[in-house]
Amino acid sequence: MNVDSVYVGEPSVLGYRRELPVLSGITKALVTAPELKLTELNLDGDRQADLTVHGGPDKAVYVYPAEHYAAWREDGFEVSTADFGENISLSGLTEDDVRIGDVWAWGDALVQVSQPRSPCFKLAMKTGRKDITPAMIDSGRSGWYLRVLRTGIVPTSGAVELVERADAPTVAEVYVISFANYGQLPPENVEAALDFADRVLATPALAGQWSVWIQSTVDRWRARRAG
Repeated sequence: MNVDSVYVGEPSVLGYRRELPVLSGITKALVTAPELKLTELNLDGDRQADLTVHGGPDKAVYVYPAEHYAAWREDGFEVSTADFGENISLSGLTEDDVRIGDVWAWGDALVQVSQPRSPCFKLAMKTGRKDITPAMIDSGRSGWYLRVLRTGIVPTSGAVELVERADAPTVAEVYVISFANYGQLPPENVEAALDFADRVLATPALAGQWSVWIQSTVDRWRARRAG
């Protein structure tokens, strides 16, 4: 896997909603320096606007596969690298290859895969396409977040080394089970889906936000099936 480029940005006005300005850190600029500092919360020069839903230790760095952009354009979306607000444009891996809890060495830093990305209305504002949110959910082209296990100086291009492969579901599997519509599954498949959700919930490295979300769905459907 290879870091193709790195992007950072400060919050700015993305647009207006109900006549009020919407602040967001989704707009990023290419880092031209050969390296920069990574803290437990951010790359140097990067910041989030709404810390109730963005940022924090489990969302320190957002990674997006560079390969996805061609697929988006084939689907009719006029998007370019960094339009999804990623910090790292990465080649060589997608959501199917990456497991929750995988640990990478990136320069002096150690980082760990913590969760997929859930799209919000700001992505639609950034791209000018309201349909990009359901398209991301349907396609699974979500990217993923990293938490920082060891801070350090990181390069803005070059190889990243896998140092620990987690025995855990992939980012793609977590994404599918999180957005699964159990009501549309054949009855005989619902219990299997719930059992797989239990496996996802047993993943220690999965960010708490996603665990709560998945657990609430599992509890609701198990209660419904119990009558």
